[in-house]
Amino acid sequence: MIVSSALLRPRDTDALRAELRQVAAVAGVPILFGGEVHDGTLLLSEFVGTSTNSLRGIAVPAKTGLGGRVVDSMRPASVEDYRSASTITHHFDGPVGAEGIRSILAVPVVVDGKARAVLYAATRDFSPIGGRTADVVLGATRRLTTEIAIRDEVDRRTRMWDAATTSGALVVNQLRSIEAELHDLAAAAGDAELQTRLQTIASRVADLVAPDVEPGDPPPKLTPREHDVLSYVALGCTNHEVAQRLSIGPETVKSYLRTAMVKLDARSRFEAVVIARKHGLLA
Repeated sequence: MIVSSALLRPRDTDALRAELRQVAAVAGVPILFGGEVHDGTLLLSEFVGTSTNSLRGIAVPAKTGLGGRVVDSMRPASVEDYRSASTITHHFDGPVGAEGIRSILAVPVVVDGKARAVLYAATRDFSPIGGRTADVVLGATRRLTTEIAIRDEVDRRTRMWDAATTSGALVVNQLRSIEAELHDLAAAAGDAELQTRLQTIASRVADLVAPDVEPGDPPPKLTPREHDVLSYVALGCTNHEVAQRLSIGPETVKSYLRTAMVKLDARSRFEAVVIARKHGLLA
């Protein structure tokens, strides 16, 4: 079965919502909101601390309002009094005024030279938003930038895997490379659900390239330590994590992995896990 990139990828707004809540908890900003940018237009969809629905669902084209300005410039911007600000257009005075917003900071999430989302922090008075509050918001956008970049790369790799599955255009070595990179991306991802999905896809790629085990083939004889190391690798542990759990050094873990891979005729650690499972050596 082919795994669609659209099914694999969580909604980026979920990550954005989590960051808004984190900023609210850490910085105590009265109003936070934001949304994703598609084809140059920002759609406001996530809100924390608002008292009305006046801003919900608003589409902000590039160069309009404060959000459209930062989408176009791809740089943060702020105004201390939205109503009298001369540096922005006033297309959205109605909904902004209905929420009672006066001071606003808008920060774009820029990935590969494109604004992909915008985070806003706002108050209902003339207090300028800067200092620690601005630092917290900027930190949130940096985390979102990293997360969305990882998800984009996962989508790209998944499309390559789809092509290999449907057309056979990629050779086995390329599949092995994709498998290894998916595991690397899983280790770097900050989203636990995304990590699990990436590891699942990587394991399926390993299953594609692992040799079949003929019925009656005697299983390779692994030492207890080789079995222990493979068991933890099967759980998604890194070499360092395996070393900690077994109270041995990382280089020792690598040594056990190498010998297990030779016995199993595997090209990668994860292929070794697949072959060991086919032999019934791992659950």
